[in-house]
Amino acid sequence: MVSLNKDICKDTCLYRHRSRRFAADSSFLTRLFTIERMTDQRWTDVDRYLHTTLFAPDAVLEATLEANAAAGLPAIDVTATQGRFLQLLVRIIGARRVLEIGTLGAYSTIWMARALPADGTLITLEFDPHHAAVARANLARAGLSKTVELRLGPAADSLERMVLEGEAPFDLIFIDADKPNNAVYLAWAMKLAHPGTLLICDNVVRDGEVANPESTDRNVIGTRTMFAEMAADPRLIPTALQTVGAKGYDGFAIALVADVAGGAQGTSD
Repeated sequence: MVSLNKDICKDTCLYRHRSRRFAADSSFLTRLFTIERMTDQRWTDVDRYLHTTLFAPDAVLEATLEANAAAGLPAIDVTATQGRFLQLLVRIIGARRVLEIGTLGAYSTIWMARALPADGTLITLEFDPHHAAVARANLARAGLSKTVELRLGPAADSLERMVLEGEAPFDLIFIDADKPNNAVYLAWAMKLAHPGTLLICDNVVRDGEVANPESTDRNVIGTRTMFAEMAADPRLIPTALQTVGAKGYDGFAIALVADVAGGAQGTSD
């Protein structure tokens, strides 16, 4: 009992010491928050530098973002550098058919559709009628109305209908819709894929919360469920990349549908 009281006293004194230290150095938290803000600003500055240095001005893409903002769409489009990343993936794998789950205002849609060959097709799925109307106008301005088909309605319903109707498989599938349903979209995507299909899912790091097994955030839970499904599926070779930039701290999940059933988690290295 005496020992216990000594331990309590020791802990209490330590707490008081730390409290006095933080009170004496009242600038500690201010400095910490300033560093965090500077980091976020630095990420944005780098994105702006990369954009202006590597990309030529693009009136169509700029008009798309302006139209999205004017229509009140949430500012959750991919950044220009991420859009170019998606575009390069379409080119690198020689995709002819692309499926996008989650259109918003079609900013990422335009990036990917521009990489398709003349006979290529991109199908994009959008739940919100207002978003869809803005997206269609943006696609028309970009001259992509014939390349891109926008299907309106709950994505899970659209995906099920595509499978039942025997939709041809896709070469690249980009998942960027409501995060609680990420695992649902992954399951349907696998039914619309072929060996060699590349799967990409956006916003999977969630400011680092994806690593928190106690999170009650439905977006985090949906993403963690998707990662568990990816890891358990022998047909997939998955990875993920953390990203920082103008949209903060997040990341992409990327998975290749294996050429041979089973043994996908291993490599020949």
